[in-house]
Amino acid sequence: MKGTLVRHRSLLVLSVALTGALTVTACGSRGGSSGGSSSSGDLTVTIGVDAPLSGQNSATGLGIQYGVQIAVDDANKNNTVPGVKFKVKALDDQAQPGIGQQNATALVGDSSVLGVIGPLNSGVAQSMQQVFQTADLVEISPSNTNPALTQGPNWASGNKVRPFKTYFRTATTDALQGAFAAQYAYDTAGKRKAFVVDDKQDYGAGLASIFQSSFTKDGGSIAGTDHVNTGDKDFSTLVTKIKNSGADMLYYGGQYDEAQLITKQLKDAGANIPLMGGDGIYSATYITTAGTEAEGDLATSVGIPVDTLPSAQDFVAKYKAAKYPGDYGTYGGYSYDAALAIIKSIGKSMGSGGKTLPTRAQVVTGVQNADFDGIAGHVSFDQYGDTTDKQLTVYQVKSGKWVSVKTGSYTG
Repeated sequence: MKGTLVRHRSLLVLSVALTGALTVTACGSRGGSSGGSSSSGDLTVTIGVDAPLSGQNSATGLGIQYGVQIAVDDANKNNTVPGVKFKVKALDDQAQPGIGQQNATALVGDSSVLGVIGPLNSGVAQSMQQVFQTADLVEISPSNTNPALTQGPNWASGNKVRPFKTYFRTATTDALQGAFAAQYAYDTAGKRKAFVVDDKQDYGAGLASIFQSSFTKDGGSIAGTDHVNTGDKDFSTLVTKIKNSGADMLYYGGQYDEAQLITKQLKDAGANIPLMGGDGIYSATYITTAGTEAEGDLATSVGIPVDTLPSAQDFVAKYKAAKYPGDYGTYGGYSYDAALAIIKSIGKSMGSGGKTLPTRAQVVTGVQNADFDGIAGHVSFDQYGDTTDKQLTVYQVKSGKWVSVKTGSYTG
């Protein structure tokens, strides 16, 4: 998920206007430069969260918020950083880059915030990166997958340059995900003629482009291409094009909001071919909305299915017991691990005998040097801020549920 670079706006003006107004979960602290203190005398640190918590993409956005909440609750319960209590401040970006930038400014303006988890969307991330860089505030996304966010706009030509030292991610990139999907579609699913559609957003268009080039490289052909707008509901014209193209599959680059309607309308029109997409469609909401027409559809997502990991069973049990909204299975585990990377960095960087909080810049350095086993996999970052965990999974809808059908790394 990507976007054009937006110029940094005035931190002071937007901070005053937005710090309170954009808070969705008002559990953050407005502590002073030391981070504030709780009634027990502990230092208080706020971990910010930015994600779509309402409207489009909110099911996965809420999974990010509550993945972080469980990590913070665990850290407080286990006294992971002695003398420090952690809180969460979650802001709703509504999947809009402009709102994401405003949220970034609000989080920077709260001196108790020593790290931020999010956003969900790559286009939103690109509007936030400069704000965090200017403030030396670490940002870790559990879900952004556009390669340009960490490797620069010319990454595809091999000219990789890291744009922002404060930006990291626990999700692997579309350079691997799109190729992994194409390889599965051609080699395993036996598809030979794909119709490719994207939502014209940075994440969707980028992922669709990588799939298209990889699929043709593997030996497949492209039956046609088209684009949709986010928020569209009627896809009858597109459905007719796909049906008349003779395609044996549809690849969609975008989010579940549109994909779930496209697949339903496609099947209802008599085109019984699977829709395949990336992690943007891997959500229980997709199946709920599409109903039986989702059967047989495919999605790739980052990592290993969290429900199958022994290390994540406690997390899954806590999420379910709390009856938190949203889908924890998509990015919940990576959100937990991202929060844990910040918490561990703070613990290692504490000064004055564990009584002084580190600077934001020290937290960035600590995250860059992270090296531990999280609940969703090993957590460490390369020179670009990308995760070293390159695992991916293909899921298929079977009997009304997403079922993993292949897990591994791209071997192109």
